[in-house]
Amino acid sequence: MQAPLAGGASTPALAAAVGRAGALGFLASGYKTADALAADIAELRDLSDAPFGVNLFAPAGAAADPEAVERFASRLRGAGHEPGQPRHDDDDWEAKLALLAAERPAVVSLTFGCPDPAVVEDLRGAGSEVWVTVTSPPEAETARAAGADAVIAQGIEAGGHRAAFSEAGDGRLGLLALLALLGGPESPLPVVASGGIATAATVAAVRAAGARAAQVGTAFMLCPEAGTSDAHRRALAHPAPTRLTRAFTGKPARGIENAFMTEHGAEAPGAYPELHHLTAPIRAAARRSGEPDALNLWAGQAHELAPELPAAEVVALLCGASS
Repeated sequence: MQAPLAGGASTPALAAAVGRAGALGFLASGYKTADALAADIAELRDLSDAPFGVNLFAPAGAAADPEAVERFASRLRGAGHEPGQPRHDDDDWEAKLALLAAERPAVVSLTFGCPDPAVVEDLRGAGSEVWVTVTSPPEAETARAAGADAVIAQGIEAGGHRAAFSEAGDGRLGLLALLALLGGPESPLPVVASGGIATAATVAAVRAAGARAAQVGTAFMLCPEAGTSDAHRRALAHPAPTRLTRAFTGKPARGIENAFMTEHGAEAPGAYPELHHLTAPIRAAARRSGEPDALNLWAGQAHELAPELPAAEVVALLCGASS
């Protein structure tokens, strides 16, 4: 399956191409309104009749300390950046739930938390399976107790945001260790493996470790159907170290090291989504100008293995040794 890839790389064209090739395509709803998501779903259905999934961000908890956020904003202004206005929101949660209950995608996946059992029951009752992204065995147990149909096990190798329900509960485990701890073939729920999977051999490896499927993100980001910016594409194509940072959104995420991460990561508070909104104009300007040092270059640890090929060819490569 194709990872949701919120923040720009996700497009209906990518999800459609993956679906037509026989894998499971996904749309990202993170940072979008329910109306924008509805438009993406309509476009995807015009392009393909294959099953697809939609990813939701679980609502953030309490609002961040405004003084900590303002200190970080002042730091950015002092470095010559023009930050936006921070705010705390729920990413249009209720409206998106209502939309998905009506649209009934094959799968609804959750990131950053597990919804109440009533929410899971409503989505399942509408006809969607519910998969919850987890980083530790306790999170997997929470998902099972809530009625989830499957869990997506995210290893520390994965690019983009850590999916942990809270930073304190993040297992920070490698993918194979996490799969083993979740029980392998004896897991009480089907497990989808995610993190650092970029070749047919790694798909086969996680299948051998008990995963029912592999979720692949970075390996699709150089496809022509992806919405990846030019500066991001250039960075992905070359070997470079990655690390976790809060600098761009206030929540740990893995990206290719750059100047913004180095200069501001240590001072960034745990303030999501406030920092996301604060740095959004900075990142948008960097995408327009092609400046990689002020851009969130989300990438998994194996990013240089991403092929610059159409999505259908990437699916064929990934499936080559997985049967």
